[in-house]
This record gives sequence, C-alpha cells and structure tokens, in this order.
Amino acid sequence: MALSQSDLLHLLESLRSADGLELVRSVAERMLQELIESEASARIGAEWNEHTEARTAYRNGHRGKTLTTQAGDLDLAVPKLRTGSFFPSLLERRRRIDQALYAVIMDAYVHGVSTRAVDDLVKALGADTGISKSEVSRICGELDGPLCAFRTRPLDHVRFPYVYLDATYCKARVNHQIVSQAVVIATGITEDGGREVLGLMVGDSETEAFWSEFLRSLRERGLSGVRLVIADHHSGLVKAIRKVMIGAAYQRCRVHFLRNVFAVIPKDAAEMVAATIRTIFAQPTQAQVRAQLDTVADMLGEQFPKVKQMFLEAKDDLTAFAAFPDRHWKKIQSTNPLERINREVKRRTDVVQVFPNDDALLRLIKVGSPDATSGPPELRTPAAVFT
Repeated sequence: MALSQSDLLHLLESLRSADGLELVRSVAERMLQELIESEASARIGAEWNEHTEARTAYRNGHRGKTLTTQAGDLDLAVPKLRTGSFFPSLLERRRRIDQALYAVIMDAYVHGVSTRAVDDLVKALGADTGISKSEVSRICGELDGPLCAFRTRPLDHVRFPYVYLDATYCKARVNHQIVSQAVVIATGITEDGGREVLGLMVGDSETEAFWSEFLRSLRERGLSGVRLVIADHHSGLVKAIRKVMIGAAYQRCRVHFLRNVFAVIPKDAAEMVAATIRTIFAQPTQAQVRAQLDTVADMLGEQFPKVKQMFLEAKDDLTAFAAFPDRHWKKIQSTNPLERINREVKRRTDVVQVFPNDDALLRLIKVGSPDATSGPPELRTPAAVFT
C-alpha cells in the first residue's frame, strides 16, 4: 500500500522531531507495516479496493501485533481475512531475534527464575511490554521435545552397577484439584565412576504399579549391569525392585531408616540412638556389620522394643551394601548422592509452587542439565571390580 503525499509529509515531520533510537524505531515500524500489507495483497491477489479476477479473499480489518526488536517494541497491524487466515512471514516465530529472546526466556525459566523476574528480564532486553505468564508457558513448551528425547534416550552405551532412586514432592493440578505429586529421579553410577541421570517420572510413588512402570521403562531403554539399587522404603518399591530388577540387591537408605526410627522414640533419645546406630556402618567387614546390627538391636530393644523389631525386619536390606567393595560403602549406604539434584529441583519448583499439570512440572525440573557429571573419587574403580 503506497503512502499518500500527506502521509509522507506527516511521517517526515515525525522523523524530524524524533531522537536517534525513536527514528530507527519509527522507520522500521513503517517499513515492516508496508511489507506486511504488500504480502497480504499478494496473498489476496488484489490491492485495497482493487477488483481483479485473481482475488481469492477480502480484508476484514486488522489485529494488533507487537514485535520485539533491538530498537524496542514495534506496534504492527496484521490484516485479517473474511475467509482463511494470513500471518506475515516477517513475523514468524523462528526469526533469529526471536530465537535469541526465546532462548534467554527458556534458560531463565528452567533455572527457577520467577515469571515476574522473567518479565523484568525481557523488558531489560528491549521489550517494552514485557511478557505474560501464558506467553512464557507457550515459549517453554518448546522444551518438551529435548526433554522427551532425554527421557527416552538409550541407556545401553554403558553398564550401571549402582542405581539410586529417590522422590521429591511438588504441587500440581490433577483433574482440577491441587495434589502432591512425586517426582522420581533415577541416577546411575557407571563402572568407571561416572554419574548419569537415567530418567524421571511424575506420579504416585507409593504404588507398586508406578515403580514397576518406571523401572521397566529404564530396562526397555537398555539399562543393564545393575547389581545394587539404593532407595528409600516406599510402599511398593521393594516389590517392584524384586520383580523388575532381577539379579540386583536392594539397599535401604540408612538416612531414611534413621528418620523412621526417630519417629518412634522420644526426641531426647535421638542423639544417643543415632550414635549407637552409626557403629553398625563403621565396621570393617560384612560379617562384623551384620553382627553389630544384632548387637545394636538388642541394646536398643531393652528400652525401645519397637526399634529392635524394625532392625530385625530391615537387617538384610540395611546391610546389603556390605557385599560390595568397602571403598564404595559410604556412597552406597544411602541416597545422599541424589540430594544435590533434589535440592536443585526444589529450588526451581518452589518458585512456581503449584504447577498446572505434570508436563509443566517435568519441563521445569529438566534434570538433563546435570546429566553426566563425573562421579566421586570413591567410585572410580576398574571395570573388573564389577564383573
């Protein structure tokens, strides 16, 4: 659509009174609007009020569109059609400047930056109008592809003798209700001591069906060589391990077990009980570890009969670590190696508090970021140790 003489004079006067940045912005805005109108005319097959046989549609007003550029926000108008749809190619979301801005937004989002802080960040980058929560969610939806690829990648590239399982809890909307959802994360230790996040899932961590589904998915992706699974004593978890992780032993997390003990004794006895229990894990051989557990159970049983029963029932699971090289013991007695990841998950999710759905929860967690960090020196041993 060509500019009339009066339009040109008005534009010229506006440009004369504008400062440098405003001048660039005004010129860019007008130029892009003209290009949009020209593209619309080509799409329709006719200019404004032009009657041609090639016309395929009619204009039906405009809708506003804000375009963020390095010169600031440009207020543009996108032509609407009576039939069909039109969106100018200049404003496609895959433009380079949008890609850079989207990358910043997504990176800030997955690192636990609040939506308000993301809005301030976008304004600082030149977007005068900022960005809404819904727009952040739409942009971050593009993380689903890489996240899905991470969660379904093959695991047959290396063997994982040790696998840690743990859950942390977050709030999410399920069937229009806010409920507590478990985020289960599996981390594996390779034969040369490398650490890798194997997978994650959101659901009810108390059911055997949930754990079986999660563990089977790891198996189907090629997880192999597992000799010990370290985890808390969730209801249904042990049954799922016995059923799915055939050939692997189960180590009950000593830290979680200690918390269970604290729940049945007076608070003023906690320090003494904890010190007594620690002597079990300080023994030098497997036989002595098991013998000390019996001794501690008898000692504490005199004052706390329920604690003795807990020890006797958990004996095999608590001492499973002792069948492995003693230089690994401190690292395979509990799920503590997963605590750093859990803390990062909670730091990110605490900003949001309540997630609209499970997909949004998984998207923010995106534990692929610390995916393949090097393992602790205590676990760096020759492959022959595990064969």
